Amino acid sequence: MVTSVLGQQARPVSPFLAADLGGTHARVGLVVPDAVTGKPDIVLYKVYRCAEHASLVDILGSFCREHRVQPDALVLACAGFLEHGVVINESLAWPVLLDSLCSEGGFATVDVLNDFEAFAHAVGHFDEASSTAIVDGVANPHGAVAVIGPGTGLGAALWLPGRPPRVLHTEAGHMELAARPGIEQTIRAQLGPIDGYVPYDRVLSGPGLLRLYRALAAVQGVPATLTEPGEITAMALAGMDTLATQTVDQFCRWLGAFCGDVAIAFNASGGVCLAGGFLARITNVLRSGPFTERFLDKGVMRSFLNNTPVFVVEHGQLGVLGAANWRLGH
Repeated sequence: MVTSVLGQQARPVSPFLAADLGGTHARVGLVVPDAVTGKPDIVLYKVYRCAEHASLVDILGSFCREHRVQPDALVLACAGFLEHGVVINESLAWPVLLDSLCSEGGFATVDVLNDFEAFAHAVGHFDEASSTAIVDGVANPHGAVAVIGPGTGLGAALWLPGRPPRVLHTEAGHMELAARPGIEQTIRAQLGPIDGYVPYDRVLSGPGLLRLYRALAAVQGVPATLTEPGEITAMALAGMDTLATQTVDQFCRWLGAFCGDVAIAFNASGGVCLAGGFLARITNVLRSGPFTERFLDKGVMRSFLNNTPVFVVEHGQLGVLGAANWRLGH
């Protein structure tokens, strides 16, 4: 997403709002730059369900009224792309108009960046307490870190070390799904035309998990009785539904293949960070085999990937924190 700035841009020294907007939730924080380090400190924070509000302006207004604050600057991390002052994302419950954020929300300055670009800007805040190792390895301290996360869609960004570090937003989630001969090709045929384009994000996302479940049901000629991604993961983790278990296993295989491809393409020797609450619920499955098997199965690049750590981070406030980091760095 191209960053857009409305109003006059200045290095912020006063409190400002940082928000992380997804298809399901909006996370909002009031950020105060630390007087000594200049790093962001989230002093107020709340998570909202998008479906319960009429617009982003409504959510931000609720936050400001509840906490009796009215900062004049907003930085917004959001999936999608910006076109003529409108955030384009089919997963959002309503359009996001930058003009409305200024005229109705009362913000003099609005900055917008991609949600996974924001996550990548929070790389320096990842720690062992909030992360779980999936593939052990020794991170190159001077290497790039890939940040990947299936949520409403499939986000991917790259953190590049330096002084200062840089972040590269990518659209890697739209790379074509690499299905291997056999059952994977049969499943893929259920996901789109056999000679047509099927991107990774069609399966590596919350909605994609449901598509994958239904595709497997069609291949096996059995009814698809579950209707929500959360039901699929819950039944798989409980060992109560064979089809759900097969779905989650195949999801992990394709996620491993995708992460391996991204790590190779961008030389992510600093590691691969998997972000998102959805993945935090299936860490044991990710560690159990299918993910690692496909992550490492890259021919001559196996030794490189064997040294590339992969870890899951419960993102929580990271989108808000990363967006705040971005603004303070600009």
